[in-house]
Amino acid sequence: MNALVDIIFSGLFQGSLYAIMAVGLALVWTTSGVFNFAHGVLIMLGAYLCWQLADEAGFGLPLYLSLPVTMIAVGLLGWGLQALVVRPFIGHSDIVLIVVIMTLASGSFLENMTLEVWGPRPKQLPPLLPGTSSFMGFTASMNQLAIIVATPVILLGVWLLLHRTRLGLSLRAVAQNNDASRLVGLKPGFLFGVSFALAAALAALAGIFLGSFKFMSPGMGTEPLTKALIVVIFGGIGSINGPILAAYIIGLIEAASTYYLGLYWTPTLLFFILIATLMIRPEGLLAVKKRGLS
Repeated sequence: MNALVDIIFSGLFQGSLYAIMAVGLALVWTTSGVFNFAHGVLIMLGAYLCWQLADEAGFGLPLYLSLPVTMIAVGLLGWGLQALVVRPFIGHSDIVLIVVIMTLASGSFLENMTLEVWGPRPKQLPPLLPGTSSFMGFTASMNQLAIIVATPVILLGVWLLLHRTRLGLSLRAVAQNNDASRLVGLKPGFLFGVSFALAAALAALAGIFLGSFKFMSPGMGTEPLTKALIVVIFGGIGSINGPILAAYIIGLIEAASTYYLGLYWTPTLLFFILIATLMIRPEGLLAVKKRGLS
């Protein structure tokens, strides 16, 4: 019984992290039709900027204040990244390949800049909530519980933004039909920037979550990017609902695999699932028939 509880708790925790990571990646693809391969670096930058603001060696601000400031700062960086390396190539016949190359190059630049500014020494953020909680013999970190509880609230906020606001409806319109959205007066270029900014802010939040329970390094964004890609491909890149559900499924699979097979074989199993998904249903197991922010 304790093993089952451990697996479920670990799966929910990992799934929460993967959901926050993957939603931003899916949002950019669904809106603009390109993948942002600097997404992992934005996750890393979110952790480092928040550390700079919150740690005593930095500015020493409270974490509850550092967190939104970091999300805004990285969101603006995402907007700038889109304006510099994506927008100039909109309409180009090879835009997907060009954006892959440009975002990879931008990510490499930002990663090396982080190494120069903050150095290679590992750092860690304070937990969102300190201490532990015990219930019927099961002990859990309050920090992990806070992440598990906060993630659905954040995802609900994203859903409400996309479905209950004028900005969100405009994003959905561009995602469904770019040309038709122009005819009704929308500006896809501006909305592409909004999607990159929102995705970057979510990436920063994921980085803060990661930095609150594990050591940070300039290369810490590589693994989250890989996991986010697995989740998005598994769930389907045509919407954001599929990747959210897929994140929790992958989290539970990973937790069970780690418990029964060990940490060494878990990445192999995840990539096997990814390859099998691409062979059986290339559009993703939970994909929708048409692209849209549903």
